[in-house]
Amino acid sequence: MKNRYIQQFEDAQLKDKTMPAFKAGDTLRLGITIKEGEKTRTQYFEGVCIAIRGNGVDKTFCVRKIGANNIGVEKIFPFYSESLASVEVLRVGRVRRAKLYYLRDRRGKAARIKEVRH
Repeated sequence: MKNRYIQQFEDAQLKDKTMPAFKAGDTLRLGITIKEGEKTRTQYFEGVCIAIRGNGVDKTFCVRKIGANNIGVEKIFPFYSESLASVEVLRVGRVRRAKLYYLRDRRGKAARIKEVRH
């Protein structure tokens, strides 16, 4: 049980924030706002969500993509981060696990995730 003052503060922080519904196994495109001096730009990061953890303000998710030279890149984002300009669900994956850490050991076709058929 949290302190009621902390709970009130967290509720106030979450009022304006909305996120699309996604789960582990979904392919996401994240727009990340980057400040360079006085200029700001949006850089996109596209990959598979491999884990969601925490709750409330502390909720985070991990996205993995295969970068240049077949190097895996993982980034952990707070759910309600102000640097997230946009979150778009590109594909809905069909998986039977909440944490997809086994994808770290797989390469190529072995790392594919089945897509949900509608």
